[in-house]
Amino acid sequence: MDSLGEARKSQAVRTLRDSMPVVSGLADAILARPEIAFEERFAAATVAEVLSDHGFSVELGAYGLETTVVAEAGDGPLCIALCAEYDALPDIGHACGHNLIAAAAVGAALSLKPLVDDIGLKVRVLGTPAEEVGDGGGKILMLERGAWDGVHASMMVHPGPFDDAAPPLMAISAFQVEYHGHEVHATTFSHLGVNAGAAAVIAEVALAEMRQQLQTKQRVHGIIEKYGSSANTLSGYSRLRYMIRDATSDGLSELRERVLRCFQAGALATGAEMTVLGGDKPYAPLTTDFELATLFVDNVARVSDRVFPDLGEGPPTFAGTDMGNVSERVPTVHPMLGMNCFPVVNHQAAFTELCHGPVAEKVVFDGAAGMAGAAVDMAVLEHVRSRLLG
Repeated sequence: MDSLGEARKSQAVRTLRDSMPVVSGLADAILARPEIAFEERFAAATVAEVLSDHGFSVELGAYGLETTVVAEAGDGPLCIALCAEYDALPDIGHACGHNLIAAAAVGAALSLKPLVDDIGLKVRVLGTPAEEVGDGGGKILMLERGAWDGVHASMMVHPGPFDDAAPPLMAISAFQVEYHGHEVHATTFSHLGVNAGAAAVIAEVALAEMRQQLQTKQRVHGIIEKYGSSANTLSGYSRLRYMIRDATSDGLSELRERVLRCFQAGALATGAEMTVLGGDKPYAPLTTDFELATLFVDNVARVSDRVFPDLGEGPPTFAGTDMGNVSERVPTVHPMLGMNCFPVVNHQAAFTELCHGPVAEKVVFDGAAGMAGAAVDMAVLEHVRSRLLG
């Protein structure tokens, strides 16, 4: 790295430090107004407003989706996309820290904007809704509609209990199963009914028995979302919401067939009609670009005492993300930034509480600095730039 490249990265860090009141305020504002998938109107509008106020060209509701954002600065030949997730979970709010993801992406963008013309860079911030749904997530829909067209690399960061620059995130399929039966009084002439609730229970039992034969990197989990209507009425309608996970997309497809047979058992035993909704836009496993991940780690080390495990040697995880689908298209990094909070982990109410305060601010700062520094490296290191530009 020449001295000019080092100076540019130092400038980016100084800009980020100056921007942290705005960036931290963004994280806290999104935390205070949690919105679930495809309903993130406040979060999207707030991200768009901050970027617009700092000179980015901004479109809210891009790609035919109400709660997306696309913001750009610079017109250089190398285009780097920074992903800002901001959907929350039902009931427990930002228990996966997506408010911090959005803030880190915005922070990196603000720190890069003064440099874009100097280093031949275009920065594209993509506000991506609905990561938590597990099927047809926001990035998948945006990818189909051109959000990553012309992008040469894509980055985001994610809070968690541990640091890992190349987490082995899995393939996911999410779907809904409905059983349609026939209501009748639960004790009088009950033989005339078709018990949709019983179909759901039979499916649950079949799934429980099948779990004994799951492979190490497979998971099947879900809930009975609707069983029936009243205790004295045989259920005429039930609904289950499920996710399945595998290390590979091919394995996920095979697992789906096995799982659906368990649901079919409920329909066969009771005579209920079964409908499967969703599952046709699964999440791909994440493919991390190790060269870019190394740049991220090196740049975090400039500002932080974090110690990442060797790439590919981090802690096991069964999480997944629609960023996996992006990684099939462009070189991608999706590091996990530890909050030193174990056994408090993602998707717990206690994790929501951690997403405000000094530890949360450190995640945002380190993540933004790492992404900004890596983007500078991509622009000024000739061997990296040449590879990305093809």
